[in-house]
Amino acid sequence: MKDLTFKRHRRLRQSATMRSMVKETYLHKEDFIYPIFVMDGENIKNEVSSMPGVFQFSIDRLGEEMDEVVSLGIPSVILFGLPAEKDEVGTQAFHNHGIVQEATRFVKKNYPEIVVIADTCLCEFTSHGHCGVVNDKEQILNDPSLDLLAKTAVSQAEAGADIIAPSNMMDGFVAAIRKGLDDAGFEDVPIMSYAVKYASAYYGPFRDAADGAPKFGDRKTYQMDPANRMEAMREATSDVEEGADFLIVKPALAYLDIVRDVRNNYDLPIVAYNVSGEYAMVKAASINGWIDEKQTVLETLLGMKRAGADLIITYHAKDAVRWMEGK
Repeated sequence: MKDLTFKRHRRLRQSATMRSMVKETYLHKEDFIYPIFVMDGENIKNEVSSMPGVFQFSIDRLGEEMDEVVSLGIPSVILFGLPAEKDEVGTQAFHNHGIVQEATRFVKKNYPEIVVIADTCLCEFTSHGHCGVVNDKEQILNDPSLDLLAKTAVSQAEAGADIIAPSNMMDGFVAAIRKGLDDAGFEDVPIMSYAVKYASAYYGPFRDAADGAPKFGDRKTYQMDPANRMEAMREATSDVEEGADFLIVKPALAYLDIVRDVRNNYDLPIVAYNVSGEYAMVKAASINGWIDEKQTVLETLLGMKRAGADLIITYHAKDAVRWMEGK
């Protein structure tokens, strides 16, 4: 053995201090964006059955959640709305007093330091549950949907949203929203585009939380096929050319190769969406005592950063900050 020559990589792992000195990837609370579900009504705080620890709030109780977010130093939230009424074109998505708009006003008035991201889509507001206009043949129409999405983005910006995050996956949605914002005088409001969004089974619990499941068919005609990698680059390129300021990859955990591809090809901030199904699986296994929740969550989030994400949208954000800071 004395005559062998080989690299002793373990030399740099001999103590916690040594390991910290050569650590390559870090999590910071500033990396996290926390999703919040807001619904019409009063005195509502409903736990989502498939997402333990995640709640739907009416605006009169939203302060409870925001106080906690601020106390933990989480810098940003993304708002999803559950309206009292739905119709074929999702009118409440772009209504001046829609639920997302009113929640945005509440947060910006009471917590002005928080960056508010408005999810810009129609699926939570349409009676059919799809992300665009539907014809009598149950086809999702791309171009007529763009006008409604631009109207939604403008109404959200008027309410005070700091960032518009369109998640609909219609072709040309970034260009349409950018033009709508610019024409309305919101040239400085950035777009956090769901640039690469797959038609994924990992979204199941979200549809419980946001009441946004499609009433017929699925979303495979406009969301991406999980089998495709190169197509993700085409989608991201289109959004960059149309004026996106951030690029989201969704889901994250099963698509870390895509996160890395997008990171390697574009110099915009990259956002990984740690989606509801990923959260629910960890919670379920933890509740059953099968895994160490703290270590699993932090390792998972670190993996997303290591893959190239600058920011992470995650339902684990509050717990992760507590664990990171020993609270």
